[in-house]
Amino acid sequence: KQWYQRRVRVGVYVDLTLGRGGHSSAILKKIPNGFLYSFDKDLEAIKETKKKLSKISKNFKLIHSDFGNLKKELEEKGVYKVDGIVADLGVSSPQIDNPQRGFSYNKDSKLDMRMNQEQKFSALEIVNKWSEEKLVEIFIKYGNVYLPKKIAKCIVQNRPIQRTLELADIIRNSLPAAVVRKKNPLKAVFQSIRIAVNSEIESLKKMLNSSVEILKKNGKLAVITFHSIEDKTVKNFFGKFIKNETGKLPIIEAKKFHVKTKKPSKKEIFENRRSRSAKLRVLTKI
Repeated sequence: KQWYQRRVRVGVYVDLTLGRGGHSSAILKKIPNGFLYSFDKDLEAIKETKKKLSKISKNFKLIHSDFGNLKKELEEKGVYKVDGIVADLGVSSPQIDNPQRGFSYNKDSKLDMRMNQEQKFSALEIVNKWSEEKLVEIFIKYGNVYLPKKIAKCIVQNRPIQRTLELADIIRNSLPAAVVRKKNPLKAVFQSIRIAVNSEIESLKKMLNSSVEILKKNGKLAVITFHSIEDKTVKNFFGKFIKNETGKLPIIEAKKFHVKTKKPSKKEIFENRRSRSAKLRVLTKI
């Protein structure tokens, strides 16, 4: 069960990834006398979800902003400490399923991948203007892409590239057929480009630091990750708060934080295949 599934009734909570309101709806039902702030840089998500949440409670505010701006946005609203924060990382299902957004390598669309549609910088610029060296860098850094130099070289040689399926074909053709058959190379390459377009890791690091600062005593920060790049970032960050700073045994110092990790059950994976790679990490400020 999620950390907010006990009936807390009061307090100030934050959902950093509103999406279509799954977490926000559940939180609102548990805090009839509390207040919820929900963030999303996708204006479409905010417009779609506002009516849904209004049917549950009026005790919420939707904020159109990157969650890296968490502390600044809350301080502008007079909020300096909160009881709980949840972040469900990565691209949302509606974004993937909407062919016009350009996130999917299975649907034909103009190259885009912007979570914030008001942002000008898109996948089109990365694919068509970035150097071969810079493409290799993000493929390794954000996707652990196999044979990144071959893929980057083929992309540069086939410019201009306008469509998602066009890019998908170029990626497949850049690699030996045996490699493509063994493991789909598209997922890692598209993931790398998407992360770069939306500055996801930079925003994540900024958000994690801000979250720890504004958590009250006994407050919880729950983060759901879906791939190793973001999970490693969260794991390493949480790890800093629970390791033995003295380096001596036995550990006498009082713990200031507690971390719990959980993976989805077989039942949840059966009901939602996209959850199979998910991992929930919860940091509690003691």
